[in-house]
Amino acid sequence: MKNQSCYSLAFVLLLFLLLVTKWPSVEAKSCRPSGELKGTNPPPGQCNTENDSECCVKGQLYKTYTCSPQVSSRTKAKLTLNSFEEGGDGGGASECDNQYHSDDTPVVALSTGWFKFNNMQRCLKDINIYGNGRSVRAMVVDECDSTTGCDDEHAYQPPCPYNIVDASKAVWRALEVPESNWGDLDIYWSDV
Repeated sequence: MKNQSCYSLAFVLLLFLLLVTKWPSVEAKSCRPSGELKGTNPPPGQCNTENDSECCVKGQLYKTYTCSPQVSSRTKAKLTLNSFEEGGDGGGASECDNQYHSDDTPVVALSTGWFKFNNMQRCLKDINIYGNGRSVRAMVVDECDSTTGCDDEHAYQPPCPYNIVDASKAVWRALEVPESNWGDLDIYWSDV
């Protein structure tokens, strides 16, 4: 009986040690940078700074990501501001439908890991966004590219972080965020 108690105690201690030593490393591997990209200066007049968009800086290193956090019913993210209109700071036409979208339409671009998930299954589907004590439904139309940037295709902007929901003005208005605070908001989102 004493040997059985010793084995049980040893098993519990071993399990505890495995959890303590392995759990943080599993969690940390959930979305690590996949590489770096060296910035280049955009040609004169080629980086659109509408909506306070950042332009690439020559020689600066930008982290790239192929992953995003796992999606749940309350996925944490950063809401950023983007124009999906032709000539807007979003660059080219949206990847899902090769169209431009009015700033008055609730549309979003998702970081690469969320956008590319399961063969781009979120394309032209709605997501729910929760922020500022309100919620809004918006259609996914584009990728906020986390793997590349600093080129013409990406309007000479750096790669997106791994946790971005890049939203049109209509989304910000629906969340009733004062315009002076548009650009960076902690939110939750989920698939519809």
